[in-house]
Amino acid sequence: MNAFEGRHYVLCFRSLFDSGRGYAFPCDGRGTVDLDGLTEQARNNYLYARAMVGRELSTPAVERLQDD
Repeated sequence: MNAFEGRHYVLCFRSLFDSGRGYAFPCDGRGTVDLDGLTEQARNNYLYARAMVGRELSTPAVERLQDD
């Protein structure tokens, strides 16, 4: 099972300078990301995104995924 299966929300960090770019991570409705469920690369990206809030990235926002 990958990190996105069974998840209905993503935590989005959008670029402050480049529209359409940023990071998104599976989360619950409150924005809690399961770090243990992420790959090492995704975990590193998540930690980087958190560190860059206000510098390169916007404050994260919880977004509901569209149902298929």
